[in-house]
Amino acid sequence: MRLPIDTQAIKFGVARASEPVVDFETKAPRLDAATNQPLFNAYLFVSGDGTSDSITVKVVGEPKALDVFTPIRVVGLVASTWDIGDKHGVSFRAERIESLLAKATS
Repeated sequence: MRLPIDTQAIKFGVARASEPVVDFETKAPRLDAATNQPLFNAYLFVSGDGTSDSITVKVVGEPKALDVFTPIRVVGLVASTWDIGDKHGVSFRAERIESLLAKATS
């Protein structure tokens, strides 16, 4: 099941540098089926409604220039449930991740 998440009342920040998603068996970078671009795991802090946590969000392409604790916007966030054998959980995917910091002008 895929559930879109309304992120307007949620604050996000970068927890650590993103990393490529790799295939468990081949250790090769995983590619998005629709775009054939590499997938990355973005590690995020999440805060809203009096609670906070950290999550991993898959996104197509490497999020650029996002240092730890950078406030960000997560666009098109979707939660998906999964089952593998007797294990189950929730994974997150987003269309893109954007910095909320104003870009410096030269």
